[in-house]
Amino acid sequence: MFLTISTTGTSGRPATDLGFLLHKHPDKAQQFSTSHGTAHVFYPEAGEERCTAALLLEVDPVALIRRGKGKGRGGAPDSALAQYVNDRPYAASSLLAVAIGSVFSSAVKGQCTARPELPGERRPLRIEVPALPARGGAELVERLFAPMGWAVTAEPVALDERFPEWGDSRYVSLVLEGESTLRDALRQLYVLLPVLDDAKHYWVAPDEVEKLLRFGEGWLEGHPEQRLITNRYLARRWGLTRDALERLALARLAEADDTEAEQLDNAVDEQADTEDKPVPLAVQRREAILGALRAAKVARVLDLGCGQGQLVGELLKDQRFTEIVGLDVSMRALKEASRRLRLDRMTERQLARLQLLQGSLAYTDRRLTGYDAAVLSEVIEHVDPPRLPALEYAVFGAARPATVVVTTPNVEYNVRWETLPAGRVRHADHRFEWTREEFRAWARTVGERHGYETEFMPVGPDDPEVGPPTQMAVFRKRDRNDPPKSKAPKHETPKEVKSA
Repeated sequence: MFLTISTTGTSGRPATDLGFLLHKHPDKAQQFSTSHGTAHVFYPEAGEERCTAALLLEVDPVALIRRGKGKGRGGAPDSALAQYVNDRPYAASSLLAVAIGSVFSSAVKGQCTARPELPGERRPLRIEVPALPARGGAELVERLFAPMGWAVTAEPVALDERFPEWGDSRYVSLVLEGESTLRDALRQLYVLLPVLDDAKHYWVAPDEVEKLLRFGEGWLEGHPEQRLITNRYLARRWGLTRDALERLALARLAEADDTEAEQLDNAVDEQADTEDKPVPLAVQRREAILGALRAAKVARVLDLGCGQGQLVGELLKDQRFTEIVGLDVSMRALKEASRRLRLDRMTERQLARLQLLQGSLAYTDRRLTGYDAAVLSEVIEHVDPPRLPALEYAVFGAARPATVVVTTPNVEYNVRWETLPAGRVRHADHRFEWTREEFRAWARTVGERHGYETEFMPVGPDDPEVGPPTQMAVFRKRDRNDPPKSKAPKHETPKEVKSA
């Protein structure tokens, strides 16, 4: 059972990058144990201009029989001669698909620690499978691979070249050529090899639905042969096929609506379960920020100090926000934001609206200029007071968005937190927490200095004695020519902050 993957390159982009993607060094021949034999990986050629990786799977017929009893689960369903004499050791099938997923697991996941930029790059690929069972013939092979952009050559293999009158066998020699990421190419092979064979060497359990959706993400949702692929991959088990087709239809609708599938699958009214539960302050805060941004009719938004991306996620759900930038000084927080937002599963349209940047608000940053709005949600209280003037200038003096939304805790409300000891701030990293008077004095001073009008709004229950738990200021640039920009002020503690 044999498969080769070839690519071409240049001096600036050598073909031997294939070794990084596959996590297999071109100068080594390696072997790996599988449940049904041994897989060998080697490189027939490895140069700057052309590189070829080969996967050779040696199937142990005895192991195959012992595990699968020769038929159905373990061997070809039409093993006419005997369970020991069949095409399993020679023709590409689910055995080869499993070997691809195991031996090239990092490439299938789109991971490359040494060169993290490589998995997302499209590159010229040539994939050859000399013996591929195709129930449906070369015409079906074309129908399955061509919609993904492959140039398909499927040459039928004669039953016996000495007796041409016998006709062709059900096997083809397959060559795929085109530009693709290696990750997508391997995932397509993983699904379509057993589909063309129309048999699997293992029992198809319900978890195969999840596997199909995972490996089919990005191409199966809109494939014209989706039903055939799903039915054959799930061994014609109608209950599993129906479940998979329903979830694929939901994914297709979500992509068309540029939203998450979970948002569309919300027909059940859960109000009865949640009506007695208080809305968390963090949720109220995000809703207040989104309300201010919508009222300002902005489209391009900066989330400065985005943390783990909770607000970014809410912004992405609203199509009126066409460009969203999340900035944070912590790379760890940005990685967690990427995971929470599921960047690896986003559609191209969603990715085009989003950027996650590492940066500090203590310095001016040209990348932040030209946006409609900026949000500093629970950020300023994490800044040492002597460094606040630098943040003010970076946001209001240099970036100068038309609208700025700032939220911060109201220290007066802390007495209402039963679990918060007297005199303690809400978070160990808070450098200060302001009263309503202190926050308003700071905000008005900043607004006057940089040409912004300021409006204040409560977030959360507005206690008649101590005010709301969170205070919010909305800065709007005045409708006149911007004043000339002053130089960035030195780090000095304003009077408004000293008392904090």
